Amino acid sequence: MRLFLSSYRFGAHQRRLLELAGAPGPVAVIANACDAWPSAWQSAVTSDLVPLRRLGFQPEVLDLRDYLGRPDEVERRLREFPAVWVRGGNTFVLRAQFARSGADLALRKLLAEDALVYAGYSAGACVMTPDFHGIEAIDDPDEVRAACGVEPRWDGLGLVDRRIVPHLDSPTDPQGLSRKLVRDYVSAGIPHWALTDDHVVVVDGESTTVLT
Repeated sequence: MRLFLSSYRFGAHQRRLLELAGAPGPVAVIANACDAWPSAWQSAVTSDLVPLRRLGFQPEVLDLRDYLGRPDEVERRLREFPAVWVRGGNTFVLRAQFARSGADLALRKLLAEDALVYAGYSAGACVMTPDFHGIEAIDDPDEVRAACGVEPRWDGLGLVDRRIVPHLDSPTDPQGLSRKLVRDYVSAGIPHWALTDDHVVVVDGESTTVLT
């Protein structure tokens, strides 16, 4: 299993992503964490396509809304890519769209086969954790009902063993919500990774490393 989980895009470790991928090639870009913000959706996608192309990748948008209730088809589509890039947004919305399309099951299967590398940042990283309790202080679970027509889920894919707090001390978090969540997790004794926008959690086979 190969995972590249960051707070913001490549963090300070774009070379490590290239090492995991083997060589830059086609990559499926999943931006459904932004589905609750339709007016910003396209600009959010574009803002990720440009840096991926600069690294040598050939990004192609894969909109999970095109595969709702079609898990076999989304798996077949994902199998066409050696890498997937899952951008940030709302963790709860992303989880709902993973479940509605069957991408959650497909990604678990493909990662177990080592058929692709998964790179995700912010919500795209948090969705791989055991659960989202605490993240509601940063992401609004109520956006799921409006964007997806279902109730929010609180379980992650569980492919890493602890929670992730992104954007620690980041200019994108002027209210310090991530720092407060870290304090809450520490006080409760909850295992977690607190990531600045430079940090990346890398899972490569049996090895898990936090790059600072």
